[in-house]
Amino acid sequence: MKIFRSVLLALCAFISVRSSSAAEGRPNILWFIVDDMSANFSCYGEQLIATPHVDRLAREGTRFTRAFTTAPVCSPCRSGLITGMYQTTIGAHHHRSGRGTEKIVLPSGVVPVPAIFQGAGYYTCIGSGLPDAGRAGKGKNAKKAGSVGGLGKTDYNFEWDAKIYDSHDWAGRKTGQPFFMQVQLAGGKLRGGNDAAAQALAARAKAELGSATDPAKVTLPAYYPRDAVLLRDWAAYLDAVRFTDKHVGDVIARLEREGILEQTLVIFTTDHGISHARGKQFLYDEGTHVPLVVRGPGIAQGNVRDDLVELIDLAPISLAAAGLPVPSVMQGRNVFAAGYQARAEVFAARDRCDETIERLRSVRDGAFLYIRNFYPLRPALQPNAYKDGKSIVQALRALHEAKTLDPLAEKLLFSPTRPAEELYAWTTDRGQLNNLAGDPAHRATLEKLRARLDRWMAETKDQGPESVARYDSDMRVYVGEGKRAGKSTGESVTEKNIAQMKAWAREGK
Repeated sequence: MKIFRSVLLALCAFISVRSSSAAEGRPNILWFIVDDMSANFSCYGEQLIATPHVDRLAREGTRFTRAFTTAPVCSPCRSGLITGMYQTTIGAHHHRSGRGTEKIVLPSGVVPVPAIFQGAGYYTCIGSGLPDAGRAGKGKNAKKAGSVGGLGKTDYNFEWDAKIYDSHDWAGRKTGQPFFMQVQLAGGKLRGGNDAAAQALAARAKAELGSATDPAKVTLPAYYPRDAVLLRDWAAYLDAVRFTDKHVGDVIARLEREGILEQTLVIFTTDHGISHARGKQFLYDEGTHVPLVVRGPGIAQGNVRDDLVELIDLAPISLAAAGLPVPSVMQGRNVFAAGYQARAEVFAARDRCDETIERLRSVRDGAFLYIRNFYPLRPALQPNAYKDGKSIVQALRALHEAKTLDPLAEKLLFSPTRPAEELYAWTTDRGQLNNLAGDPAHRATLEKLRARLDRWMAETKDQGPESVARYDSDMRVYVGEGKRAGKSTGESVTEKNIAQMKAWAREGK
């Protein structure tokens, strides 16, 4: 913590505008950050539901069609998002890491964005964006996940000072003081993790939105069977998109009522894609492709950009919009800068998620997606208490055991091993169904992207696997007495999975 504070003080000294009075006249910055949601919005081509409020942002701003997260799970993504850094560079790439006795401290010169804004005189806040709602929205059927008036979701994997946030809402700022606000929404998590929760959200949609999405009309990715549980879950997910869109509309209406919409840079995105078997936690489009819409001062209206961008770009975009210097160490880019040269590639990484040890890396250019599996001898769907606790995964595993899945689903979801390398023509093969890594016709592309990924990992100082000591430290948090309270005696699912991870490591898998 002392290291963090010393760096923060040094940065504040570097910034010439430190008081709220000096910051007056600068634009407000507002981020919508939504959990577990892909680009299933009307402006992105979703046809089964309408999302008028996000569509409005796109119509009045710039929509990016090729935006990707650098990590397809909450805490690594958010650790990168809030620093403008690759999570693999700052050592925050293992999900919910640094929570035990083995702590993670940010490298020298890396400072969370709210601290930079705060040092420049901005009022920093994180919450729901609505005084009478939590991150799950409002209404008699809404669960107040992240209670009304509480700080919004952070989920950072490094040590940080809670004082970088002044409040949960911008209402407490001084007259004329600009704010940096993060509106954190439950998004895809609204549908819960089981079939009963999905059906409950459908009932809420009928009560509050006037209708619920019809499961029979849902279109699933080709590798998911049209099972009733999966269809109800996806329909509930689309209703979660509708609730999210409504919340966005309510916040925009508030900005308009307060007369500050036109002085506010609004950025809408999600932390990663839909939570599903091959979505969240994986480096395919279902897990990494996200919506990104930017509206506000200086942003072209009705513009659609097809260049590759990363979520870590939000930090420099926002700092530059506020007229603040972007730290030289920051790896994100201001994609609105004059003379900006579009990226040739974007990168993503997935590492340990909860108790499940994993290491995946990817590089994507304008035509191909290359993925490297560092543990190819492990199954496609490793055991994981979080994902295996979901009704959709349980239904898939039951169909697999009953041998009723089609060959494509069996191959992509339940293969006992994985290829060390995967290569997809992602712009045409949107589901990443056809692995071209072994095709001689694509050998040159494979070798080029393989080398590019190696170079990126070296240049960005990829921290790689975590130590046994840190894994054991974080696992004690997962299976400690607080986690076991109320459970029957005997080994938990998480503990069994930890034992399996250690056994596979001993076997060289």
